[in-house]
Amino acid sequence: MNKKILFTGGGTAGHVMINMVLIPKFMEKGWGVEYIGSQNGIEKLLVQNVKYNSISTGKLRRYWDWENFKDPFKIIHGCLQSYKLIKKMNPDVIFSAGGFVSVPVVIGAWLNRVPIIIREPDSTLGLANKIALPFSKKLCTTFPQTGGNVSTKKKVYVGPIVREEIERGNVLRGRSYCKFQQDKPVLLIMGGSQGAKWINDMVRKSLDTLLLNFNIVHMCGKGKVDPAIGMEGYMQFEYIGEELPHILNMASVVVSRAGSTAISELLFLKKPMLLIPLTNGSSRGDQVLNADHFARQGYAEVLLQDRVNTSTFTHAVNKLYTNKERYIQNMNGYKKTNDEGIHQLLDIINEVVK
Repeated sequence: MNKKILFTGGGTAGHVMINMVLIPKFMEKGWGVEYIGSQNGIEKLLVQNVKYNSISTGKLRRYWDWENFKDPFKIIHGCLQSYKLIKKMNPDVIFSAGGFVSVPVVIGAWLNRVPIIIREPDSTLGLANKIALPFSKKLCTTFPQTGGNVSTKKKVYVGPIVREEIERGNVLRGRSYCKFQQDKPVLLIMGGSQGAKWINDMVRKSLDTLLLNFNIVHMCGKGKVDPAIGMEGYMQFEYIGEELPHILNMASVVVSRAGSTAISELLFLKKPMLLIPLTNGSSRGDQVLNADHFARQGYAEVLLQDRVNTSTFTHAVNKLYTNKERYIQNMNGYKKTNDEGIHQLLDIINEVVK
C-alpha cells in the first residue's frame, strides 16, 4: 500500500513555498498527497495538482482586535474539521510549514496519533510552531540558533530551501515580461506576498530619483497597485507567479521585507539585497532578527523603517548597487546547496514514517 503524506501551512507565501518544493518529490515516489489550508488564504492559490481541503481558521494575533473573540471558536471548529479529515485520509505523516492555519491541523493529527514534522523558516519560533512543538516528532530549522532550548533529538538544522525553478529563471524572459524601453539595471521591490504599505509608499515617493538609474519592478500586494502611476521604467504587479524566477534572475539589486523564504531565494541567486524588516510592533520581531543575521554574514544591508526618509532610502539603494560585487562575493562563500537541504528533509520524513 502506498504511503500518504499530508501537508499544511499558510497565511503567507513563506509558509507555503517549502511545501511546494516537497510535494512533487513525494508525488514522483507514488505517495498519496493532500493539503489542508484555509478557505481564502494564499496557499489555496499556490497549491496545485493535489487535493486541497479547506478548514476554518482563526488568526493568532499579538494585538487587540474584536476578531480575537471569534477566533478561538474558529480554531476549535478547525480542529474538529482537521480531526475528521485526517481520520478519513489516514496519512503516515504530517508536514507542517507553520502559519496560523497549521495549528488545528497539528492538533487534529495528534488526536489521530499521526507523527508530525514542523518546519520553522525564521530565526525564532513563530507562535503557531511554539504551540505545535510539544505535539511534534521533529523540528526542522532554517537557522542553526532557532529553538535553542529544544532537545537535539527533536531539532534538526536543515538550512534554507528554495523552489528549484527559482534557479532556472531566464533574464531574457524577464525582460520580455516587463517590456522595459531603456537598458538600465533592474531594481526589484518585494513587500512580501501580502504587500507592504510602508514600502509601497516610500518607493512611490522616491520614483523620480530612482528611475534616473533603474528600471523598477514593484510587487505591491493584492489590491495595492496604483493605476494613476504610469511612469516609463516602472512596472507594478499585485503578485508575480510563474514568471517570478525570470524576474528574480533579471534583477540587479532587490529591496525586500525580511521574511526568511524571500531572503533565502535571494541568497541562492546571489542578489544584493536591502532588507527593511517589519517592525517589532508589527510582528514578533523575527524579521529584524532575520535581517540582522544576513547582514552580519555580509549578504545584505538593513534599513529600519522608523529611521528612513526618501533621501536615506534612495541613497541606500544606490549604495547597494555601487557595492553589489562585494555582496555577491560574500554570498559566493555560502556552501550549503539547495539539493542538500531538500534531501535532508526527505530523509527526515522517511525516517519518521518507518
